[in-house]
Amino acid sequence: MNEKLDDESNPFSELAKQPLTKLKDSYERIIYDEYVTMRDGVKLAVTVSLPKLDDTQIKFPTFLSQTRYWRAMKLRVPFRWLINELPLATVVNVLYNSHGYATVSVDVRGTGASFGSRNFPFTKEEVQDGNELLNWIVAQPWSNGMVFSSGGSYLGTAAEYLATHNNPSLKAIVLGHCSWDAFLDGAAPGGCYNHTFMQMWSLSGKLQDQNNPKMFKQNIPSFWLMMEGVKPVISESNPNLLQEAIDQHINNQYVYELTKDLNFRDDKLPDGNQVDYISTFYHKKEIEASKVPILSWSSWLDSGYGDVVINRFLNLNNPQIGILGDWNHGAALPSNQFFPERNEIQPTLDQLLKTWIHFFERSINNSQPIKKMLYYYTMVEEKWKKTDTWPPRGHQYSRWYFSDNNMLVDIPPKEDAGSDLYKVDFFASTGKNNRWWTLMGFKIIYGNRAERDLKLWTYTSEPFEQDVEITGNPIISMNLSTTHQDGVIYTYLEDINPEGVVTYITDSHFRFIHRKISEEPPLYKTMVPYHSYKKKDALEVVPNKVMEIKYGLYSTSVVIKKGHRIRIAIAGHDRETFKKYPSTGKPILTIYRNSTNPSYIDIPIISKKDLN
Repeated sequence: MNEKLDDESNPFSELAKQPLTKLKDSYERIIYDEYVTMRDGVKLAVTVSLPKLDDTQIKFPTFLSQTRYWRAMKLRVPFRWLINELPLATVVNVLYNSHGYATVSVDVRGTGASFGSRNFPFTKEEVQDGNELLNWIVAQPWSNGMVFSSGGSYLGTAAEYLATHNNPSLKAIVLGHCSWDAFLDGAAPGGCYNHTFMQMWSLSGKLQDQNNPKMFKQNIPSFWLMMEGVKPVISESNPNLLQEAIDQHINNQYVYELTKDLNFRDDKLPDGNQVDYISTFYHKKEIEASKVPILSWSSWLDSGYGDVVINRFLNLNNPQIGILGDWNHGAALPSNQFFPERNEIQPTLDQLLKTWIHFFERSINNSQPIKKMLYYYTMVEEKWKKTDTWPPRGHQYSRWYFSDNNMLVDIPPKEDAGSDLYKVDFFASTGKNNRWWTLMGFKIIYGNRAERDLKLWTYTSEPFEQDVEITGNPIISMNLSTTHQDGVIYTYLEDINPEGVVTYITDSHFRFIHRKISEEPPLYKTMVPYHSYKKKDALEVVPNKVMEIKYGLYSTSVVIKKGHRIRIAIAGHDRETFKKYPSTGKPILTIYRNSTNPSYIDIPIISKKDLN
């Protein structure tokens, strides 16, 4: 029995209780490719899949996806002799078509088989293309005038941008594992440049834009074995159309080269706009004006995208459902560090897709209005829960102080003196399967962190006397100094079982120059201390001078079992993921833990008595 799907609050059962509309008669699928010309003459490659019915009077709602990762693939011999498309695409299109939907997949401008070039993601031109595609769809003879859009990662952000047009044909959007704040969610979380991801993403994009499938070889080898490249739009009059499109991609620019020196939120992009301009939060008013229903979903361990679901829930007044589970980026693999042996992903792709269809049908059914609700999965307890408010009812902070002998205690320090020295180990790392590498589709594996913690400075509690649920964003506050003029603090919250196995729960990190807590209104409501990350608020780091560093860890939901301990592990670098600060030298951090300069973590506890 599938235990997760039996939970009464499981979104993938509760949201899909009513029967799906489904075609009753047998049918064939029609699949064709064509170019759709935009207002400036740029041709976008489009693949359409729809049911072929004898009754031509039947019109279909349409599922639209816009991607920079190839809308469809040209298969290698002998695979293309046997099948028309990759099995994953077949599953998706067949499911939608069998329930009476047309699907339209598009290569965004400057990518795949589409013409044009791109300076960076989600330019004004690319976003405007989305509105033209909506208008093109509803003008087709097979369209009933209703469109919904869903997708993960880049495709999810493209779907969210569709809502900025207030186009009446757009009836719902489903946003999976995608960004809200381009600066903090991906490029520079905590003000620290995400060097590895930005470099890998740029390289993979460049390869795809030149029709090279090499980027799939490492992370999705089955794709690499089967595909030759992007699927062309065939033209008898011009057999070189694909090459002509690829030639235009030569002028593309990529995010790594554009942002590798990024330090502040108000640094400029090539067109003079700030990074915020390509963040969907920047377009909050337009999204709300559309009133389009939103289903936003991600996982606790996918980069910072768990907080993205919460931020949408807190900031958008659209009819909305949020879902937070325990998967990797895109929900292709399970990612629950307390059960690393799990191989099955729940929900399945079929369950996901049917939930999205149900959401769309509820969005157009006035008798079943979408009510604002957030579903979240509590690890260790292994249970789905739901709430109409965030934080959930019963939420309260419990403060734990750094103490002597590397202890973490719930009593404030009384001594006037007390500090610890940590020599930053620039070889410290969370490996290549952490929450940031999963953005490239990798499995999330932290493993037993006992050995890795030997490179870090730690504070560990006594065993808990009863089970405790932690749900929300832990907030860390440290008084520290450094021997250098720059630096970063990494903080990991961990669980230690009676046998000494150390399990990662959540973490975050913060660059010292951004430590000022801004008194300005925040750009959007958030559950963590507000730092502007702007140049004007940068504070000088004076060697050996005490600084207060206060910031939030990424949200989580987990139960600490009776007899387990919690640990705070501290580092000054994550070697295989982030840029090094400072770039040279061997800094020593002094972490203060006394009555004058205490250091502590506020842990969000769900009080069961307050829920009754």
